[in-house]
Amino acid sequence: METLLIIVSGKLYVNPDVRDKYLVGCLDVMERARATPGCLDFVLTADPLEPDRINVYERWESDAHLHRFRDTGPEPEQTAEIREAQVAKYRISSSEAP
Repeated sequence: METLLIIVSGKLYVNPDVRDKYLVGCLDVMERARATPGCLDFVLTADPLEPDRINVYERWESDAHLHRFRDTGPEPEQTAEIREAQVAKYRISSSEAP
């Protein structure tokens, strides 16, 4: 059976006046994710063009690794700040250098 790499990417929207505070509040989540077995990359960043947008990028070895981490869930305060989320999970069967 072929192993598929999992990529989660997209964007979150929060009020511009809370975006920086929101991202500071996510530092612990990013550190925990990157220390989690199976996490190959995890970052939430401020978008340079849209003041209310946060870019999401995660790369995982498998669905199982992703779900084990997701079971810890975000803090309720963080979830409440999100006005809109457009995030998707992709299953990648192969990759190559550009």
